[in-house]
Amino acid sequence: MKKKLAIFASGSGTNAEKFFEYFQDSDEVEISLLLSNKADAYALQRAKNHNVASHVFSKEDMYKSENLLELLKQNEIDFIVLAGFLWLIPKNLIAAYPDKIINIHPALLPRYGGKGMYGMRVHEKVRENGDFESGITIHLVNEKYDEGEYLIQKSTPIDKSDSPEDIANKIHQLEYRYFAQVVDDYIRRFDN
Repeated sequence: MKKKLAIFASGSGTNAEKFFEYFQDSDEVEISLLLSNKADAYALQRAKNHNVASHVFSKEDMYKSENLLELLKQNEIDFIVLAGFLWLIPKNLIAAYPDKIINIHPALLPRYGGKGMYGMRVHEKVRENGDFESGITIHLVNEKYDEGEYLIQKSTPIDKSDSPEDIANKIHQLEYRYFAQVVDDYIRRFDN
C-alpha cells in the first residue's frame, strides 16, 4: 500500500512541483494533499495542475483547534513535508506524526537557523558574513525551529562575487536535486 504524503507550502511551490514530478509514477508514495496557509500561494495552482487535492487553512486551524489534524487523518496521511512553509509546527501535529514531518532549510544548520531565518534572509547573512560555502539541511521537525535530527546536508561553494540572488540559485539547485530523493529514501525505511 502506498504511503500518503501531505505537503505544506506557503509560496510559489517550486519544491512542491519537484515532488509532484518525482512521485507521479511512484509505486511507494502518493502525494495526496497540498496544504497552505495562504489562499494566494501559487503552490495551490501547482497542486491543481497535478490533480492533487489542496486545502487552505488559518492560524486558528493550525494552533487553536484540531481541524488540521482531523483533515490529515481523514486523508490517511502518513508523512508531512514542509516545502517553503514558515510556521512552527504545533505539538499536536508533532505528537501525531513523530519522526514523520520533514523540512528543508536553505543553509547548513545550525548556522542561520531559527525563527525568522528563511529564504533571502539566510542568503543575505551568508553573503554578509563572507562564507565560502552554504547549502541545504533536510531534517526531521520537532517543537523548535530547525532543531530536528538531520537527514542530510549538502553544500555548494560560494564565490566572493556571488550576490544573495546567486546564492539562492545555487541553493535551489541543491533543493531540486536532493529534497524529494531524500524524502523517498526516508519513507522507504518504514514498513508498510
